[in-house]
Amino acid sequence: MPGGRMNPRQMKQAMKKLGIKTEEIEDAEEVVIRTSTSEYVISDPAVTMMEVQGQVTFQILGDYEIRERSDVEAGPIIPEEDITLVMEQAGCTREQAIEALTSCDGQPAEAILKIVSS
Repeated sequence: MPGGRMNPRQMKQAMKKLGIKTEEIEDAEEVVIRTSTSEYVISDPAVTMMEVQGQVTFQILGDYEIRERSDVEAGPIIPEEDITLVMEQAGCTREQAIEALTSCDGQPAEAILKIVSS
C-alpha cells in the first residue's frame, strides 16, 4: 500500500482480516432517536452497520432535525416496580396505583397510605 492509499476492495479485505464486518443498509428512509423530551429525525440517511468482536454499531450520516415530543405527558415517570408494589400492598387496581403514585410525586409509601386510608 505505497502512498498510504487503499482502494475499496483492499479496505474490505483488510477489515475482514481484522474480523470487522460491514453492511450498508440501502433502503433506510428515516432514523429516529427518541429521548425523554425530543426526537432526532434523520431523513434519507446513509446507514452502515458494523460488527467488531460481536459488538454491533451503526454509523448514520445525513441531515437531521430536532422535534419536541408531543406524546410526553407532564409528571414523573413511574417505574413498573413501584406500580406493582403499590398494587400488592394496597390491594388496588393498576389504574388506582398509577393515579395515587402520580398524585404523590411517585412516592410508593405515600401512594399506599393514600389508597389504604381512603
